[in-house]
Amino acid sequence: MRGVVLTGAGISAESGVPVFRGDDGLWEGHRVEDVATPGGFGRDAEKVHRFYNARRRRLLEVEPNGAHRALARLAREWPGELTLVTQNIDDLHERAGSPEVLHMHGELLKSRCCLCGAVAACTGDLSRASLCGVCDGIDCLRPHVVWFGEMPFHLGEIERAMQRADWFVSIGTSGRVYPAAGFVLAAAEAGARTIELNLDPGEMSSAFDESRLGPASELVPAWVDEILAGG
Repeated sequence: MRGVVLTGAGISAESGVPVFRGDDGLWEGHRVEDVATPGGFGRDAEKVHRFYNARRRRLLEVEPNGAHRALARLAREWPGELTLVTQNIDDLHERAGSPEVLHMHGELLKSRCCLCGAVAACTGDLSRASLCGVCDGIDCLRPHVVWFGEMPFHLGEIERAMQRADWFVSIGTSGRVYPAAGFVLAAAEAGARTIELNLDPGEMSSAFDESRLGPASELVPAWVDEILAGG
Protein backbone atom coordinates (compact mmCIF):
# COMPACT_ATOMS: atom_id res chain seq x y z
CA MET A 1 0.00 0.00 0.00
CA ARG A 2 1.12 3.52 -0.79
CA GLY A 3 -0.23 6.74 0.63
CA VAL A 4 0.32 10.46 0.10
CA VAL A 5 -0.42 13.09 2.74
CA LEU A 6 -0.58 16.79 1.89
CA THR A 7 -0.59 19.33 4.72
CA GLY A 8 -1.37 23.03 4.60
CA ALA A 9 -1.56 26.03 6.89
CA GLY A 10 -4.43 24.62 8.92
CA ILE A 11 -2.30 21.96 10.59
CA SER A 12 0.27 24.46 11.88
CA ALA A 13 -2.22 27.20 12.74
CA GLU A 14 -3.20 25.14 15.79
CA SER A 15 0.39 25.43 16.99
CA GLY A 16 0.24 29.22 16.71
CA VAL A 17 1.91 29.62 13.32
CA PRO A 18 0.17 32.56 11.60
CA VAL A 19 -1.29 31.78 8.20
CA PHE A 20 0.11 33.80 5.32
CA ARG A 21 -3.04 34.48 3.38
CA GLY A 22 -5.96 36.36 4.97
CA ASP A 23 -9.40 37.11 3.59
CA ASP A 24 -8.22 40.57 2.53
CA GLY A 25 -5.43 39.13 0.39
CA LEU A 26 -2.72 40.69 2.54
CA TRP A 27 -0.05 38.95 4.55
CA GLU A 28 0.05 40.56 8.00
CA GLY A 29 -0.52 44.03 6.58
CA HIS A 30 1.87 43.61 3.64
CA ARG A 31 1.01 43.27 -0.01
CA VAL A 32 1.95 39.88 -1.43
CA GLU A 33 3.80 41.69 -4.22
CA ASP A 34 6.05 43.40 -1.67
CA VAL A 35 7.10 40.46 0.51
CA ALA A 36 6.54 37.29 -1.50
CA THR A 37 7.81 37.88 -5.02
CA PRO A 38 11.28 38.11 -6.57
CA GLY A 39 10.38 41.63 -7.68
CA GLY A 40 9.52 42.69 -4.14
CA PHE A 41 12.84 41.35 -2.91
CA GLY A 42 14.64 43.23 -5.65
CA ARG A 43 12.89 46.49 -4.78
CA ASP A 44 13.29 46.34 -1.00
CA ALA A 45 15.28 43.38 0.32
CA GLU A 46 15.38 44.79 3.86
CA LYS A 47 11.58 44.90 4.06
CA VAL A 48 11.42 41.28 2.93
CA HIS A 49 14.09 40.28 5.43
CA ARG A 50 12.22 42.01 8.27
CA PHE A 51 9.02 40.19 7.33
CA TYR A 52 10.62 36.74 7.31
CA ASN A 53 12.85 37.47 10.31
CA ALA A 54 9.72 38.11 12.37
CA ARG A 55 8.11 34.89 11.15
CA ARG A 56 11.29 32.93 11.84
CA ARG A 57 11.47 34.22 15.41
CA ARG A 58 7.80 33.33 15.90
CA LEU A 59 8.31 29.82 14.53
CA LEU A 60 11.07 29.14 17.07
CA GLU A 61 8.57 29.88 19.87
CA VAL A 62 5.93 27.29 18.90
CA GLU A 63 5.74 23.50 19.15
CA PRO A 64 4.23 20.68 17.08
CA ASN A 65 0.68 19.67 17.93
CA GLY A 66 -1.15 16.36 18.02
CA ALA A 67 -1.68 16.30 14.27
CA HIS A 68 2.05 16.63 13.56
CA ARG A 69 2.83 13.92 16.11
CA ALA A 70 0.18 11.60 14.69
CA LEU A 71 1.68 11.83 11.19
CA ALA A 72 5.12 11.09 12.63
CA ARG A 73 3.61 8.03 14.30
CA LEU A 74 2.10 6.98 10.97
CA ALA A 75 5.53 7.22 9.33
CA ARG A 76 7.05 5.04 12.06
CA GLU A 77 4.38 2.38 12.38
CA TRP A 78 2.57 2.02 9.05
CA PRO A 79 4.10 -0.81 6.98
CA GLY A 80 3.23 0.84 3.68
CA GLU A 81 5.03 3.53 1.68
CA LEU A 82 4.22 7.04 2.90
CA THR A 83 4.98 10.31 1.12
CA LEU A 84 4.47 13.40 3.30
CA VAL A 85 4.17 16.64 1.34
CA THR A 86 3.67 20.03 2.95
CA GLN A 87 2.88 23.48 1.65
CA ASN A 88 4.11 24.87 4.97
CA ILE A 89 7.54 26.42 5.37
CA ASP A 90 7.81 25.58 9.08
CA ASP A 91 9.72 22.61 10.55
CA LEU A 92 6.98 21.28 12.83
CA HIS A 93 6.70 17.94 11.01
CA GLU A 94 10.41 17.34 11.51
CA ARG A 95 10.30 18.40 15.15
CA ALA A 96 7.41 15.99 15.70
CA GLY A 97 9.57 13.16 14.34
CA SER A 98 8.57 12.74 10.67
CA PRO A 99 11.72 11.42 8.96
CA GLU A 100 11.10 12.63 5.39
CA VAL A 101 9.10 15.71 4.40
CA LEU A 102 8.82 17.23 0.93
CA HIS A 103 8.61 21.00 1.45
CA MET A 104 7.17 22.12 -1.86
CA HIS A 105 7.23 25.80 -0.83
CA GLY A 106 10.64 25.75 0.84
CA GLU A 107 11.79 26.08 4.43
CA LEU A 108 11.83 29.20 6.59
CA LEU A 109 14.73 27.94 8.71
CA LYS A 110 17.05 27.84 5.71
CA SER A 111 18.68 30.52 3.56
CA ARG A 112 19.73 30.37 -0.08
CA CYS A 113 22.54 32.26 -1.78
CA CYS A 114 21.52 34.10 -4.94
CA LEU A 115 25.10 33.89 -6.21
CA CYS A 116 26.21 30.29 -5.69
CA GLY A 117 22.90 28.63 -4.84
CA ALA A 118 24.10 27.23 -1.51
CA VAL A 119 21.34 26.34 0.95
CA ALA A 120 22.16 26.52 4.66
CA ALA A 121 20.42 26.28 8.03
CA CYS A 122 19.23 29.67 9.26
CA THR A 123 17.71 30.25 12.70
CA GLY A 124 18.74 33.89 13.08
CA ASP A 125 17.93 37.11 11.27
CA LEU A 126 18.98 37.82 7.70
CA SER A 127 19.86 41.21 6.24
CA ARG A 128 21.62 42.67 3.24
CA ALA A 129 24.81 42.51 5.31
CA SER A 130 24.58 38.73 5.79
CA LEU A 131 27.44 36.71 4.30
CA CYS A 132 27.19 33.45 2.40
CA GLY A 133 29.16 30.79 4.26
CA VAL A 134 30.16 29.08 1.01
CA CYS A 135 31.15 31.80 -1.46
CA ASP A 136 31.60 34.69 1.04
CA GLY A 137 29.22 36.81 -1.00
CA ILE A 138 27.48 39.74 0.68
CA ASP A 139 23.95 41.06 0.07
CA CYS A 140 23.10 37.76 -1.61
CA LEU A 141 21.14 35.67 0.90
CA ARG A 142 17.39 35.22 0.73
CA PRO A 143 14.88 33.03 2.60
CA HIS A 144 14.77 29.53 1.13
CA VAL A 145 11.08 29.80 0.33
CA VAL A 146 9.11 29.69 -2.91
CA TRP A 147 7.66 33.05 -3.84
CA PHE A 148 4.84 33.78 -6.25
CA GLY A 149 6.14 33.41 -9.77
CA GLU A 150 8.65 30.74 -8.75
CA MET A 151 8.45 26.98 -9.30
CA PRO A 152 7.61 24.84 -6.25
CA PHE A 153 10.13 22.20 -5.21
CA HIS A 154 9.88 18.38 -5.57
CA LEU A 155 7.10 18.43 -8.19
CA GLY A 156 8.51 15.46 -10.10
CA GLU A 157 8.80 13.35 -6.96
CA ILE A 158 5.29 14.35 -5.85
CA GLU A 159 3.81 13.53 -9.24
CA ARG A 160 5.37 10.05 -9.20
CA ALA A 161 4.02 9.42 -5.69
CA MET A 162 0.52 10.52 -6.72
CA GLN A 163 0.52 8.20 -9.72
CA ARG A 164 1.25 5.22 -7.47
CA ALA A 165 -0.91 6.15 -4.47
CA ASP A 166 -3.66 3.94 -3.08
CA TRP A 167 -4.94 6.84 -0.97
CA PHE A 168 -4.45 10.59 -0.76
CA VAL A 169 -5.25 12.69 2.31
CA SER A 170 -5.29 16.50 2.38
CA ILE A 171 -5.03 18.13 5.81
CA GLY A 172 -5.69 21.79 6.57
CA THR A 173 -5.47 23.11 3.03
CA SER A 174 -7.56 25.85 1.44
CA GLY A 175 -7.61 24.30 -2.02
CA ARG A 176 -6.85 27.69 -3.54
CA VAL A 177 -3.12 27.47 -4.19
CA TYR A 178 -1.93 25.57 -7.25
CA PRO A 179 -0.45 23.17 -8.08
CA ALA A 180 -1.28 21.62 -4.68
CA ALA A 181 -5.00 22.32 -5.10
CA GLY A 182 -5.03 19.99 -8.10
CA PHE A 183 -3.41 17.04 -6.33
CA VAL A 184 -6.79 15.55 -5.43
CA LEU A 185 -7.71 15.38 -9.12
CA ALA A 186 -4.42 13.68 -9.98
CA ALA A 187 -4.90 11.19 -7.16
CA ALA A 188 -8.46 10.41 -8.23
CA GLU A 189 -7.34 9.92 -11.82
CA ALA A 190 -4.78 7.41 -10.58
CA GLY A 191 -7.52 5.51 -8.75
CA ALA A 192 -6.60 6.56 -5.21
CA ARG A 193 -9.17 7.02 -2.46
CA THR A 194 -9.20 10.70 -1.45
CA ILE A 195 -9.99 12.19 1.96
CA GLU A 196 -10.10 15.79 3.13
CA LEU A 197 -9.45 16.61 6.81
CA ASN A 198 -10.14 20.29 7.30
CA LEU A 199 -11.56 22.83 9.71
CA ASP A 200 -13.89 24.10 6.98
CA PRO A 201 -14.59 22.81 3.46
CA GLY A 202 -11.83 23.79 1.04
CA GLU A 203 -12.31 25.07 -2.48
CA MET A 204 -11.78 21.52 -3.82
CA SER A 205 -13.86 19.80 -1.16
CA SER A 206 -16.37 18.39 -3.66
CA ALA A 207 -13.59 16.54 -5.48
CA PHE A 208 -12.81 14.31 -2.48
CA ASP A 209 -14.41 10.93 -1.84
CA GLU A 210 -14.80 11.87 1.82
CA SER A 211 -14.56 15.11 3.80
CA ARG A 212 -14.22 15.26 7.59
CA LEU A 213 -14.48 18.64 9.27
CA GLY A 214 -12.91 19.71 12.56
CA PRO A 215 -9.58 20.66 14.15
CA ALA A 216 -6.58 18.86 12.69
CA SER A 217 -5.31 18.03 16.17
CA GLU A 218 -8.46 15.90 16.65
CA LEU A 219 -9.15 14.59 13.15
CA VAL A 220 -5.64 13.50 12.24
CA PRO A 221 -4.89 11.31 15.30
CA ALA A 222 -8.28 9.60 14.87
CA TRP A 223 -7.64 8.99 11.17
CA VAL A 224 -4.13 7.65 11.87
CA ASP A 225 -5.60 5.23 14.40
CA GLU A 226 -7.91 3.96 11.65
CA ILE A 227 -5.08 3.51 9.16
CA LEU A 228 -2.88 1.67 11.66
CA ALA A 229 -5.81 -0.54 12.60
CA GLY A 230 -6.17 -1.52 8.95
CA GLY A 231 -9.06 0.78 8.12
